[in-house]
Amino acid sequence: MSPPYDGPSFLPGPPIDRTTWEGWRRWCETRRAFIPAPVLTAAEFALKSLRQQRLYNLHRLATHSSLPIDVTPMSERVAHAVLARVEDGAFSHKACTRGGIMVNGDGAQGKTETVCEALAVFEETWMALNNYMNPDAMPGTRDLVAPVAYVRCPVKATPISTCQRILDFYGEDYKGMRLEDLVRTVKTAIVEHATRALVIDDITRLKLHREADQDVLDLIREMMSMPVTLILVGVGIPTSGLLREGRRDPKTLEWIYQPIKDRGRSPNDHAASQHERRFQIVDLDPFRYTAGPEMAAWMDHLARLEGHLRLLNDTKGMLTEDAMPEYLFDRTGGVVGVLEKLIQHGCRRAIEDKSERLTKELFNQFTVTPLTCPTWTRSPASSPRSRRTSPPQGRRSRRAATLSSTMTAPPRPARRADGGDASAADPQPRAPTRGAAPRLPPPPRLPPEPLTGQDRGTVWDQRRWTAAHPGRHRAPLRQHGACPDHLHRWTNHPPPENLVFGTVPTTGALCGLEGTGL
Repeated sequence: MSPPYDGPSFLPGPPIDRTTWEGWRRWCETRRAFIPAPVLTAAEFALKSLRQQRLYNLHRLATHSSLPIDVTPMSERVAHAVLARVEDGAFSHKACTRGGIMVNGDGAQGKTETVCEALAVFEETWMALNNYMNPDAMPGTRDLVAPVAYVRCPVKATPISTCQRILDFYGEDYKGMRLEDLVRTVKTAIVEHATRALVIDDITRLKLHREADQDVLDLIREMMSMPVTLILVGVGIPTSGLLREGRRDPKTLEWIYQPIKDRGRSPNDHAASQHERRFQIVDLDPFRYTAGPEMAAWMDHLARLEGHLRLLNDTKGMLTEDAMPEYLFDRTGGVVGVLEKLIQHGCRRAIEDKSERLTKELFNQFTVTPLTCPTWTRSPASSPRSRRTSPPQGRRSRRAATLSSTMTAPPRPARRADGGDASAADPQPRAPTRGAAPRLPPPPRLPPEPLTGQDRGTVWDQRRWTAAHPGRHRAPLRQHGACPDHLHRWTNHPPPENLVFGTVPTTGALCGLEGTGL
């Protein structure tokens, strides 16, 4: 019987929900508790039994799925700004409003993890300064100390649902409470639990096109008067309406907002919103690969990733040598979340096919997002951008195309030098040009339906009949519409056979009455 696996346990525990106090505390305590798989060579791996090899491969997969979040220059700048704003509010002795901070960035940039990691460090420092107790607790009682509260903005946010999300973090009971009671309970919970930082993630779910979204925005302003620092995290905050519509200065990399205009025509520069002046906005940008320091930061990040990989071949230089850095930047755009998914999936492929090496050919076999398609080995003929495909035509589009092809005027025949027709000298028909649509015959005209007593004429039909029959008496005007083909039965005059009703005619030539004697 083979011995059990001699490595540490890699099975995950219960799922962690950071939107509750218990889940937040457990995440803070266990966020660095995972032990990666040991580094083995191919010879050492071959000495193990099949069961031990299978368990070691599972441990390696768990290691690649739990890659640590490395500090980048961009995330370090954001974490420093968050810590500075929270510490300024926590150590302030004033009773004024605390300033907040907004963390903006695109998807998979690591905004939430960066903010949570920075606040976990602040919580550890704050608890150590107060001997892991609430300094404002009532003597003889044990209050729940929660320096940091993390919640998510509801999908369909209202002031009531937002207050309920905050109270759910503390485990407070809010059954049967009105909005005023909920706001009062939220304020009491923040004060009694010694909360110094309140994180509201996915804040851009507030579209501000509903009255409830505006009420939630007013509730956030009300929370700023509480002894807590607000941290709002979202995607596209500057253009979401939480602040004003702004643009980013390419030189200073700061957001510039236009002055608010009042109901008149003059700009009102002194009417800036409270959010603009009370909130600081910071961006978590992806890596760039243009200047020397930026390229060095990208190379350092890849080198740290190489140290976390658990492949049987030597991983040193696997991501940083040759043209691999440029290739990975082209595939991921410098986004750390997309890079992590690409490396994780590539390691799994390398373990399954037993190559134990990350190469361009291996990465070109799959995609992790629609925007990370492999472009290094794509030929122009196989590129999807090189093929022009027409959009699917609907019922009206096909009908319009048919009408345009049947109603197009035929080209005029060319004239010879002597004035004759060139088509007579060249009896062979010319081949149609490449790509030209074939001309379809016109659809057959349906016979007129039998006239019933409900058919009536209109003014439009009367004008059409009068133009087609000059000098004839007018038919009696009816209130309801009638088919033009049936109009002759009300006037007791049969219409000519080649009469076409389409537009209002003015002469016999336009009506198709030539050769009819009318």
